This record gives sequence, structure tokens and C-alpha cells, in this order.
Amino acid sequence: LSSRSSAAEKEMGGAELREKQYQAHQGFGDHRGHHTYFYADEAKCDQHMETFLHCIDASSGSSQEGFSAIKLTALARPQFLVRFSEVLMKWRRFFLQMAAEQGQAGRALLEMKLEVERLQEALANLSIVTKAESKEWFMSKSLGTSGTVDLLDWNSLFDSRTKISKPLLIPNRQTGQLEPLLSHFSEEEDLQMKRVLQRIDVLAKRAMEKGVRLMVDAEQSYFQPAISRLTVEAQRRFNKNQAIIFNTYQCYLKEAYNNVTGDVELSRREGWHFGAKLVRGAYMEQERERAAQMGYEDPINPTYEKTNEMYHRCLDYVLEEIKHTRKASMMVATHNEDTVKFTLRRMMELGIHPSEKKVCFGQLLGMCDQITFPLGQAGFPVYKYVPYGPVNEVLPYLSRRAQENRGFMQRANRERDLLWKEVKRRLLAGNLFS
Repeated sequence: LSSRSSAAEKEMGGAELREKQYQAHQGFGDHRGHHTYFYADEAKCDQHMETFLHCIDASSGSSQEGFSAIKLTALARPQFLVRFSEVLMKWRRFFLQMAAEQGQAGRALLEMKLEVERLQEALANLSIVTKAESKEWFMSKSLGTSGTVDLLDWNSLFDSRTKISKPLLIPNRQTGQLEPLLSHFSEEEDLQMKRVLQRIDVLAKRAMEKGVRLMVDAEQSYFQPAISRLTVEAQRRFNKNQAIIFNTYQCYLKEAYNNVTGDVELSRREGWHFGAKLVRGAYMEQERERAAQMGYEDPINPTYEKTNEMYHRCLDYVLEEIKHTRKASMMVATHNEDTVKFTLRRMMELGIHPSEKKVCFGQLLGMCDQITFPLGQAGFPVYKYVPYGPVNEVLPYLSRRAQENRGFMQRANRERDLLWKEVKRRLLAGNLFS
């Protein structure tokens, strides 16, 4: 018992430290004031939605089976996304606390399975809910029929638990005080949730009508739980027959593999098509600075090599899913030649043909054409990502792309040399413009 208790305390100490990541911080532009909702901001979000609708129309007009990228930070107030992320992570922390107390600390996330009887006893002993009330939780969702619940089962309780009449209180392991597990959303926050879901709904319906797929871009890690949750809600609705909505996974995050595998498993259980865009990540400097200032663990992999390993691990997992179910699709968004070669080799080994269009590639417009064009000529679906906006906003975006792709200038020089070589070949052959 004492060893299990110490393991639980160790697990929860780390979880409470990590939770700081999802608390608002004014210095990083993710703070929230007393009010979380303003009509002026809602009007701006509606304007952004209209812009995204134009982009969907443009994608439809320029290519078949096109993509249009959307940013949820443009469709919902960032302060709300931080708030929602904080609530979601508190819910996960409670699961980890129960798992640690059942002696499961250190297991892979999806391998943690809570024994329902022991969970109900623990909830009753903590005076959170009575055993009868907790039984009603699981009966209403048809959970625990096998005698255990895992993280995905636990997450499915989230919606009903946020609507209970009294807030759940759990003991804080560090202070010994009871604290709210989930504080209620205000009416304004509830309205913000409804508005962002409505906007996603409008965009997804237009995308289906136009034959375009929607990629939901990833943001900083403290927004991402909310963004991923909202994206999964859209995938449940619109990915029934094919992958229309794609979530983005940043492989520089230590949690990337857990995020990918968790969502793939959820899609299997619920029967919808999984859609993913894999990227390395774009906010490393800001993430590390924020972690240092707020005192939580750096969420970024320690080295570029570790990020490469994570990217290939996630990539291989989704490719295996495509092979076995054909109910997954993926965009490999990379400028890294080794990653492209790895993908092509694994596709060949797994028998995934380019004509199936389950795997596509993406690079930025104007970057790495020596990768893009040969892929297209070989029959692979390949896309050019076109950033747009005011120069002062787009240039920082492009500079982050250069930072995340080490050796970019060397590749640019190589691309220049290849282009010059081709010009000379055409001049000597007398067919410069063919």
C-alpha cells in the first residue's frame, strides 16, 4: 500500500506540475481577463470564417480533392481555448490520479485500465460521489461492462460530468485541500463553445459540398487540447465515409505519439475515418520560454534527432493503420528528404499504392520543389501549402518554417544548382521552353 501511495504521489506531483502549462499567462498573449466574451471578437471570428469559406471555394476551383487549412484560434478567442484546455487536462489528471492509486503509474497511457469497482469505492471514500451515483455515470454511457475503463472511456464521460448540478471536488495532493475538479463554464463560455462548433460546422459542410478536405492547424501546446477536442468532434460528424477533417500532430512534442495513438484508437472504436497531418512543429522557442517562466516541464523533445524519431514513429503507426483498415488518411507535411524516403519505402513494404490517395505529401509554395515535382511526376498526391496575409504576419510564419527545417539554406542552394543544371541542359538540347 505504501509503495502504491508513493507512486501515486509521484505521478500526481508531475501531473500537477504539467497542468501549469494550461494556465493562462499574460506575457504570452493567452491571458484572460474578467470577461471571456465580447461581441466585437465574435464579429471578428465570423469575418475569419467568411475568409475560410472563400479559401475552400478557391481550393475547389483550383484542384480536385484539394485541402484548405483553418486555424481555430481565428474561430474562437484564444483565452477561451486556454481555459477549455485547462479543464480538459484537469479531467485527465484525475484519471492519472486514479490509475496511479491502482498501481498503474508508469504504464503507457492507453494501457492504463481502471477497475470499476475500485474506482467507485475510491470516489465514495473521497466523498466525491456516492457509489450509486458513480454507477449511474457508467450505466448512462454503457461503460465498464468489461469491469475496467481506460482513458478513452473516461473521456467519454466528460460531457455529462460538466453538466452535473454540483462541482466535483478532489483532494490536491500537495495542499491536502479539496479543490474543484471541473469548474462550470459561464454562460459566456458556453456560448463561445456553441459559436465555435457552429463555425466549424459551416466550414465542414461547405468543404463536403465542394469536395475539399479541411486541415485544422496545430497551435501552441497550451491551446492544443481544446483544438484537438473540437477537431475530434468534427471528425465524428463528418468523417463517417472518408476523411474530410484532418487533425494536425506536432512531432516535436513529447506527447505526440500518445496523441496520435489515442485518436486512432478512438476512430477504431467509433467507426469513423482518421485523418492526420504530421508536422515537426513551429513554436519551439516560445514553448520553451513559457515553460521556463511558468515552471513546468518543457513539452518539446530535447533534440532535433528525437523529433525525427517521433515523426517517423507516428508516421509508421498511421501507415500500419492504413494497411490494416484502409480507414485512415495522412498528409506527410515535410521538407525533409529523409522523411520522404522513409515514407516511400514503408508504403512499398506495406503495399500502399499512391493511387489509393491515402498518403499525400505537402511542402510550402516556393520551398523544396526538388522534392515536390518528382513526387508528383511519380504519381503521388502532393500539395503546395500557400500561406497568405499581411506581410508583417506572414514573414514570421515563414521564418518559423525555416527554423524548423534545419539545413534549409543548404537545400535551397542545392535546388538552385539543380535548376541551373536543367537550364544548361535545355540550352544545349535546343529546347529551352519545352
